[in-house]
Amino acid sequence: MAMDDKSKTVVRLLGVVLTMGALAWASIPLYDWFCRVTGFGGETSVATAGSDEILDETIKVRFDASKERDFPWEFKPLQREVELRIGETGLAFYEAYNPTDEPIAGQASYNVAPFEAGGFFTKIDCFCFSQQVLQPGERVEMPVTFYVDPEIVTDRDAKYTHTITLSYTFYQIDLPEEEQQAALDQDSKTDKNLN
Repeated sequence: MAMDDKSKTVVRLLGVVLTMGALAWASIPLYDWFCRVTGFGGETSVATAGSDEILDETIKVRFDASKERDFPWEFKPLQREVELRIGETGLAFYEAYNPTDEPIAGQASYNVAPFEAGGFFTKIDCFCFSQQVLQPGERVEMPVTFYVDPEIVTDRDAKYTHTITLSYTFYQIDLPEEEQQAALDQDSKTDKNLN
């Protein structure tokens, strides 16, 4: 009888460990999905076109840029702040520069502060939607097209927001296969020319 109780306890403990492991594994994608749906944590919305409604009220949007430690690019906003009417489509540019002698791929993560405004900050187009590859010495201007949803003025928490800060952080990712192959081809041509 004692053996059965021990076996049941082991099975239950194993079940608890497996359940906790599965929940830990799923927590990041579930949290990401939750933030995108609700705007929690400064996640923005995405649209294919601008707002149908433009209010007479204005809001300021500030732009911030940072990069992962040891990421070699230079990265900055080309304007620090814009003021636009709520619902009006805005356009801002960030600049990235690769000062190295090799191609480097990067991806931008983003957030909006204050967090209450995240669900009302809507991006139409953004460089952050895809990876960016900069060739050696290449400098690019990257646009973000956006608007602030007019529903912000009726939200219980977000209606007091007068300034929104859009922040991007660039981090390095692996070069796409075609870029890796092109770099290898270039290296082999250089080696042949030196011999």
